[in-house]
Amino acid sequence: MTPSKTIYILNGPNLNLLGQRQPEIYGTNTLADVERNCAAVATEKGFDVRLFQSNHEGVLIDTIHEARQKACGIVINAGAFTHTSVAILDALNTFEGPVMECHISNVHKREVFRHHSYISLRADGVLVGLGVEGYALATRRICSILSA
Repeated sequence: MTPSKTIYILNGPNLNLLGQRQPEIYGTNTLADVERNCAAVATEKGFDVRLFQSNHEGVLIDTIHEARQKACGIVINAGAFTHTSVAILDALNTFEGPVMECHISNVHKREVFRHHSYISLRADGVLVGLGVEGYALATRRICSILSA
């Protein structure tokens, strides 16, 4: 079986509103922009991306389970589930490839409840406060890890 060359870019609740919701915090770029930027990085390195967003925890978990068979790496911005979901952490712990956690805003400059991340317990790297550019940097890092 040929190993997958697809990196999953997973997004949690409310990220479907990226570019519309609180632009002073999240900017004006959309998920389509994120996908385009990540695809450009991945293609340059010989990889593909699949961007997915859901407002539902179980659907994100199902997609992580799918990634076990179809993806070589995961970039995840679990949104508010970052701070609450042991279930997403457990799902990520079943994934054998590299995982990069990404947050558009600097969560450490925001409410105290955002300072804790369950996802970080599994992540191979964490990018915060870099805007949507963080996704492309996370994608680049996964490509580097997998190409080493």
